[in-house]
Amino acid sequence: MPIRHGLPALLEPGPRHGSRLHTEFQARTGGTWPLNIGQVHTTLGRLERDGMVVQDGADEAGRVLYTLTEAGRAELRAWFARPVERVGPPRDEPAIKLVMAVAAPGVDVHEVVQAQRRHVAQALDACVRQRAEAPARAHEHPDEMARLLVLEQRVFHAEAESRRLDICEARLTRLAAPPGS
Repeated sequence: MPIRHGLPALLEPGPRHGSRLHTEFQARTGGTWPLNIGQVHTTLGRLERDGMVVQDGADEAGRVLYTLTEAGRAELRAWFARPVERVGPPRDEPAIKLVMAVAAPGVDVHEVVQAQRRHVAQALDACVRQRAEAPARAHEHPDEMARLLVLEQRVFHAEAESRRLDICEARLTRLAAPPGS
């Protein structure tokens, strides 16, 4: 659960209030994973219930500050140490759409593939452009390095989806070909 562990990671340096955690999470992830402030406060409540954070007074504006507990630090270290399990395929709307389009009457599956291909190409171009515009000295700025790492992940995902669409199209073409051709 990235938010459940991401917020404690942001609390590691010291106490933070919910709005600051929200801002730092958005900055650290390059805005890739939208997070609303309600999710932050709900997650902080659960983390507090589970003994991973405690309320630690308030700042000068009266906002509640949260601090990581020793149990929270231990859980954070454990999270960083263990690999992320790849259990089952994620819900992938483009894949589901293609599966449904194959048997849907009146749907041109090739056009579904082409529409997705155009979208992926635009997304890939945007990510590559953003990556090229990243500061050359990103290694000196943790937030910029984090943004660059997220952009790399998005580029790789778009490239993989493009390759998958190529394979889907080739299979659909073979299936549509008359036998013996």
